[in-house]
Amino acid sequence: IGAERKMKKIYITTPIYYVNDKPHIGHAYTTILADVINRYYKLIGYKTFFLTGTDEHGLKVQQAALKNNQTPHMHVDTYVKKFKNIWKKLNIEYDYFIRTTDKKHIQQVQHVLQFLYDQGEIYLDEYEGLYSISEERFVTEKEAEEGNFREIKKIKEKNYFFKMSKYQKKLVNYIQNNSEFIKPESRRNEILGFLKKPLNDLCISRPKSRLEWGIEIPFDSNYVTYVWFDALLNYITAIGWNQDNKKFNSCWPADYHLMGKDIITTHAVYWPTMLLACNIKLPKTLLAHGWWLTDENKMSKSIGNIIKPLDLADEFGVDSLRYYLMRNMVLGQDASFSKKLFIKRYNADLANDYGNVINRITILINKNFNGLCPEPGQYQNKELSVIKLVKSIVEEVDKNMQNLKIHDALETIFTLIREINKYLEIRQPWQLVKDNKNPKSPAATCLYVSAEVLRISSLLLTPFIPEKAEITLNSLSQNNMGNDLTFGLLIPNTPVKHPGSLFPRIDE
Repeated sequence: IGAERKMKKIYITTPIYYVNDKPHIGHAYTTILADVINRYYKLIGYKTFFLTGTDEHGLKVQQAALKNNQTPHMHVDTYVKKFKNIWKKLNIEYDYFIRTTDKKHIQQVQHVLQFLYDQGEIYLDEYEGLYSISEERFVTEKEAEEGNFREIKKIKEKNYFFKMSKYQKKLVNYIQNNSEFIKPESRRNEILGFLKKPLNDLCISRPKSRLEWGIEIPFDSNYVTYVWFDALLNYITAIGWNQDNKKFNSCWPADYHLMGKDIITTHAVYWPTMLLACNIKLPKTLLAHGWWLTDENKMSKSIGNIIKPLDLADEFGVDSLRYYLMRNMVLGQDASFSKKLFIKRYNADLANDYGNVINRITILINKNFNGLCPEPGQYQNKELSVIKLVKSIVEEVDKNMQNLKIHDALETIFTLIREINKYLEIRQPWQLVKDNKNPKSPAATCLYVSAEVLRISSLLLTPFIPEKAEITLNSLSQNNMGNDLTFGLLIPNTPVKHPGSLFPRIDE
């Protein structure tokens, strides 16, 4: 697939995570998803840039720091370390980790504010309304009545507003004319429904008397920036907007902004209107995934049913966790997490299918061909149909990945892995080898084909289970073979080692 894609680029982002708590399964899912997509595009020859980071301003951080007798800076530094450590452990290979307390980011946020103020896009007004402390924003009467917000206060104060309403019609037209802009379709329809009602202007400041921990408004030192206005700009400040035009132009517009469905409105309404006001192109795709549920309940701190990603990774291995999260959520829908479902998926796919085929092939080659890759002879119809299948599977995986059907891509790869097992059952190389162990014999041909299909399957699995797929490729002497998914590249007479038991069965 790679040749025509060498010059293409992909820019992928996760949301920047708010630093008032440790990373949980929701954070881990989005970040692993971004990592998988990023690694896949790298595999097929794209130049990629993957951004993640932390959102570090706002009232919740200020209050948490006060409670722990810390400065806000000390508080955020502690949590940033936790995020970075967990991403390292989960084998996340990001290109840049942005913090909203970075000096460059702060300068650029102030630059945007000043620019919009000079253009007459920001104005001062007195506002009276209901303010949710937990959400750090004004809420409507209706939202207050629905009872989803804790600690609501009535506040009357002067603030700065961004003329968001001015861009409502333009945004609606854009969404209607660009079907790829918001995915899945259910979220697109939700946003179009939201935009049927008149859009208010966005309050983008907080008085310092109420909030000190934020980016100061450049044209009025009595105010700091509202946390969302600061946070959303990270997607352009991280890639050198207004500083490094070459880098910015090579990355922007972002190909994928990935996020949970709970923050789609801010990304699909606030963010594009901010970009429109700044004359910056809109990102290509906003992808809002579902929630992880335990027994059909959304994981939340208040219920106390949050699953810690590291606990699972420590118990079952990082790759097993990555695999389960990618395989068991259909993008856009909610998914259930339970230990029972996890073990069932692990045993069926990783222990039985993949683990079993690795064992069979490497043990048979070690036992009968002195641990060297056999030299194949004439391909019969069965071999030719397996080779044909490989080509169509590689194409189907590519199509699924390009369409963000991640769980389908994995199912397709496992179709190929199950096909190797079927092929081995039909050919029975353990019987053929009794008659002839020579190069180009039917046994040698069968094991060569099986090992080569294992190589291609393992390459396709590297974005999902990088560590174990790498071990498998190394056991086939694939260290310097690159990422070519063409059949027939395994070199006969190179060492094939048994890698040990990579996926031991878990007793339920």
